[in-house]
Amino acid sequence: MNEKARLQELIKYKILDTSPEKELDELAEIASAICNTPISLVSFLDEKRLWVKAKKGLDVTEAPREVAFCQHTLHSSQEVLVIEDFLQDDRFKDNPLVHGDPYIRFYAGAPLKTPSGHVLGTLCIMDNKPREISESQKNALKLLAKKVMDYLETRKLLLEQDGEIESSAIRLKKLSDQAPGAIYQLEMKPDGSLYFPFISKGFTDIHPDLDPVELKEDAAIAFSVVHPEDLEAVKASLFASFETLNTWSIEYRTISGDGKVSWHWANANPERKEDGTVVWYGTFQDVTARKEYINALEQIVFDISHVIRKPVATMLGLTAVIEGYTLDQETLRKYAGHIKTVSEEMDEYIKKLNEAYSERRLKVAGQQFSF
Repeated sequence: MNEKARLQELIKYKILDTSPEKELDELAEIASAICNTPISLVSFLDEKRLWVKAKKGLDVTEAPREVAFCQHTLHSSQEVLVIEDFLQDDRFKDNPLVHGDPYIRFYAGAPLKTPSGHVLGTLCIMDNKPREISESQKNALKLLAKKVMDYLETRKLLLEQDGEIESSAIRLKKLSDQAPGAIYQLEMKPDGSLYFPFISKGFTDIHPDLDPVELKEDAAIAFSVVHPEDLEAVKASLFASFETLNTWSIEYRTISGDGKVSWHWANANPERKEDGTVVWYGTFQDVTARKEYINALEQIVFDISHVIRKPVATMLGLTAVIEGYTLDQETLRKYAGHIKTVSEEMDEYIKKLNEAYSERRLKVAGQQFSF
């Protein structure tokens, strides 16, 4: 037997020093009922001790390994160890558990064997008087020991999966924290109460005045930063998405504690649970820079259509006159002078527009935004 490997495998089950579990307590009860004994245990052998996970009829949680009866099962993984009378067995008659409290005289233990063949401990029954055990009772102990191991295997698998899920959740959180804007899960119950089960770190960046911990309990606090002129529209769009399950998508203004106004975009897809709760999975993004960029383009269009329209109209009028009449040299020079003046005015307008919007482009380029 490789004791080091056995102990390493025992550690992997993460069973030592854990709280009682109903399933194992019940298997210990069944073992006592089948064999009609007052005491039953599900126990494990650590490097220096016997540790009891489930018990009936004995108020003990651990004992030194050298006095543990089940250590003798480590080399007999296929058989139930039966001691009909400890006082008649030279291996145990001087054991403190035999000649002292709890005065054990009878023992039968079925090994808890892993798929790799290591014995972790036993499912055992004990009595304070000598007795015998039938073959059918031995088989029952073996079957119950197998049930204990089946439970431990399932438990171990679930713990491993929980570990993987936790690890994946940590990785996902790291990724979500690096994403632009804020990633969130928002829930609204049928009574209208709102809360955020999940908010990424980006939420704090775009809403430094809000406490993520408080938002997880009451998401309605987020309405406090919405611009008063946009608040009703934001609420109405959210409630409409709750009713119709259409995508919630709205751009609105927010106000920070220092009075700064920003544009935000909320976008999320809803799902309805069986209890009527609606869950949105989506993002918040600061789109102030995008709004400024669009406004700049709109201003350019406005300036072009209003500021440049006049000189263009003047030039069109002059060219129409030139085309429609036979003019002498002096008159042509006069109209050419007018066209030159208008062209110079237009060139000056264009230079000013270029300077103004170059400054705007540099300002917008220095901000981070997404579409």
